[in-house]
Amino acid sequence: MRTFIICKREHRLEIPEKFKEYDNRSPEEVVEYFIKEFTKPGDTVLDIFAGLGTTLILAEKLNRVPYGIEYLEDRCNYVTSIIKNKENMIHGDTRKLLDYNLPPIDFVFTSPIFMSKNETRNPLNGYKTEGNYTKYLNDVQKIFTDLKTFLKPHSYITVMVSNLKTEGLTTLAWDIGKTISDIMRFEGEVIIGWEGPRDRESFGYDHSYCLVFSNRQ
Repeated sequence: MRTFIICKREHRLEIPEKFKEYDNRSPEEVVEYFIKEFTKPGDTVLDIFAGLGTTLILAEKLNRVPYGIEYLEDRCNYVTSIIKNKENMIHGDTRKLLDYNLPPIDFVFTSPIFMSKNETRNPLNGYKTEGNYTKYLNDVQKIFTDLKTFLKPHSYITVMVSNLKTEGLTTLAWDIGKTISDIMRFEGEVIIGWEGPRDRESFGYDHSYCLVFSNRQ
């Protein structure tokens, strides 16, 4: 597995106009790389923060079986409308992962909704309630603890995350990495260097991290 990849922050897949104002998708090039790296045709691939469905769409394209969970109903409905395995897209709260009838999973690629240390609204439920950074990290830890229930032995997960320079410095990548490494074996990080100028989704940096963990003892 490579430890540094350079790619463009661009999307090949078109999305409806109403989603373009907050287009926080992971670039297809990155998602595709990790699906190919850690799975084979027929494997189950899960995204627990499915968003606009990039992971599911590419998993189907690569002949894997996709599953996804998305909190926002309009995004969930959109993904359901464009994938073949419609019954595998769940409108739900990832914090209630054990409530969902997921199969044994071969690989997870996901990118949690980011939170800076100064935010006061909870991003995990669409910013509907008050929240803080400590509670956010505790919720992330519970989510990935519950996720282990569905992972096959020796399966891998990749979490795409960035440190944030917005509203001061938030070491989100390090904090999430430490939180998940208390649950699963940390295998290392792949740095994603972004070509071209930084845009509004770069969070102050020209790189992101794909943190790789395995369900091993």
